[in-house]
Amino acid sequence: MQETPSLNDIIEAAERIKPYAHRTPVLQSAWFNDQTGAELFFKCENFQKVGAFKFRGACNAIGKLSESEGARGIVTHSSGNHAQAVALAAKLNGYKSTIVMPENAPKVKVDAVRGYGAEIVYCKSTIDAREETAQAIIEKTGATFIHPYNHPDVIAGQGTSAKELLEEIPDLDAIIAPVGGGGLMSGTLIAAKAMKPGIRVFGAEPELADDAFRSLQSGKIEPVLRADTIADGLRTSLGGLTFQIIQTHIDDLVTVSEVSIIREMRNVWERMKIIIEPSCAVPLAAIMDKKVEIGGLKIGIIITGGNVDLGKLPWDDA
Repeated sequence: MQETPSLNDIIEAAERIKPYAHRTPVLQSAWFNDQTGAELFFKCENFQKVGAFKFRGACNAIGKLSESEGARGIVTHSSGNHAQAVALAAKLNGYKSTIVMPENAPKVKVDAVRGYGAEIVYCKSTIDAREETAQAIIEKTGATFIHPYNHPDVIAGQGTSAKELLEEIPDLDAIIAPVGGGGLMSGTLIAAKAMKPGIRVFGAEPELADDAFRSLQSGKIEPVLRADTIADGLRTSLGGLTFQIIQTHIDDLVTVSEVSIIREMRNVWERMKIIIEPSCAVPLAAIMDKKVEIGGLKIGIIITGGNVDLGKLPWDDA
């Protein structure tokens, strides 16, 4: 088992990525506060480099590599945001990158990965296909693999977002974030629980990709059973390291419907005038559907990214 990152690792990651990553803004919305009876603080990673929090983890992991490791090239597999993050972080460090992407990855993310100079190799839209294709590239080229989430340095990098949020709003009662592979949630749990013992941390998942919810129920990692949730960033199952961290520290994990995800994605666009992708709307949907009790509390929500295919908006036919 890989070693679990500590708050100190997250502090070091924050220094390592500081020259490259944005310190993203924390926004509020009077409308959402009125609707929920709480004070919501949106940590806007949609304004991060590559449009998502994933740049933090990739930048930290690649920044920690030795020159010889980086010179062999970087490889990863991702449906989009981690792909872009690795492509840019590799480019900034002068390394070649190869990204394995599922054939149904959003075009906006594919175009961005290519724009950062990475080579793209397509595979079927399954976890097994991603891993097998990446492994074949590693065996052929000797490239260094940067896992999208089950990697201590990636987790430490993702934890810098919650660290910044708590530095800015230290009296938060709780933080809620979406759960896909669990890298962001793991980093958030480590940062938040160490910086503010007693803070509650919640996770939210689509009902159509409820593997983490089922994993916590069964006590073992459960696979993703389908890949048709609109929240394309949350279609991956947990890794051994992320599952261990989440199982140990999370306060609760809830699931939400596709209808609720689309509704809150649209509400954020209309009320806050910011572009978020569907995965970001999942924790907000959990709050608006009263899956998490937050009345009168100060709640941080990590808005994970803003990479949306504007030609395929989910409310076009609504």
